[in-house]
Parts: sequence; C-alpha cells; structure tokens
Amino acid sequence: MNTDPFIVLKKVASFDTSQTIAPVHHRFKRLADVGLSIAALVVLFPVLILIALGVKLSSKGSVIFKQKRVGLNGDVFNFYKFRSMVANAEDLKYRLAIKNEVNGPVFKMKHDPRVTKFGQFIRKHSIDELPQLINVIRGEMSIVGPRPPVPVEVEKYESWQFRRLSVKPGLTCIWQVSGRSQISFDKWVRMDLQYIDNWSFWLDVKLIAATFSIVFTGRGAY
Repeated sequence: MNTDPFIVLKKVASFDTSQTIAPVHHRFKRLADVGLSIAALVVLFPVLILIALGVKLSSKGSVIFKQKRVGLNGDVFNFYKFRSMVANAEDLKYRLAIKNEVNGPVFKMKHDPRVTKFGQFIRKHSIDELPQLINVIRGEMSIVGPRPPVPVEVEKYESWQFRRLSVKPGLTCIWQVSGRSQISFDKWVRMDLQYIDNWSFWLDVKLIAATFSIVFTGRGAY
C-alpha cells in the first residue's frame, strides 16, 4: 500500500500547528541533529562493526533492514535499522496479525517468533536503531521526535492522530522513555502530541539523557 503524501499533508494541515517548532529553532535543532549524529557514528564505529558481524553470523539475510516509513507531512522515506528478525519477517507478519498485543494500527508481540536470538539483545537495548543516524544526517529524521510509522499504519489513523506527522520523526521521544511497548497506541500518540506542543531544547536534552538509561536497562522493550 502507498500513502499519498498530499492527502496526509492536507490532514496534518487541518490541525492547529502553531505550537510546533519555530523556523529559527528548527535550524538549531537541525544543526544539533547533524553534529550529534556524526559524532555518534565516529565514536560508535567499532560497536557498529561488531553489531553488523553479530547480525550476519547469527542468521541468514542482510545486515541492514530497510523499510518504507512515513515522515514529516506524509513524506515517505527509506528507514534503516540493523536486522533483528528472520529475513522473511514482513511476510510472516500477516500470519501473526491475530496475535497482536497492542491496540490501534501498530503490531507488537512480546514473544515475536520472528526475532532472532541476537536480535532479541539488540532490540532490548535499542541498538538496532543506530543506523537511523544516517536518516538523521539525510534530514529525514531527528534525534528526538515521534517514531516514524509504516504507511499501512498511517492509512488506519483516526483524524486527530495525523498531527504526530507535523514534525520530523525521531530516534527517541516521550514514548521511548515511558514504557515503550507496554503503552497503548492512543496514549503513545498523545505523548507525541505532548512533545510537539511543549517542545524545547531542554526537553530534547532530557529525553536524550533518559534514553541512555533505557538503552542500558532495556526496560519496556519487546
């Protein structure tokens, strides 16, 4: 299924977005995103190599998983992460749909049989998300922002949920540090809207700091 960005943009524009990030602040946020992402890739390069080797040696398939995601104002982009599931995970998803443990258009399973043993580790500590630093440098994502949905999820959004697409998606946000997969979809979206309406540099700093704690403990991950 393909999400039409023009339809999504029209739905996003139907909401009052006066509280979203101002242009001047957006530029500073963008500079911080690029600077932090480049620094992280340089510092974590040895770790990235080890993770890539772990993925390659633990199961058949590509090291990087690429998927279409919906970003700012409905723009669709290629989203990257380390592969944590079997190579045909997307095909198997439809067979498992009846076992979805989260309400709303998203799919989550606590004991998803598609996840590899090594994948369980990198998912628990969110290090499978590190390739998204490339998405940040390319301008498709931000360090902090609502997590980017897949097109089929957006097609099932209720009207009020489209406003989460009025800012760039991110690697982490309030949902990531508040229980993650243990939170209902509606509450998840309301947390994203809370971030959009109350954005500040200080809020981003606090969320990044809180994310480090989540990465180390793996709390709330499926």
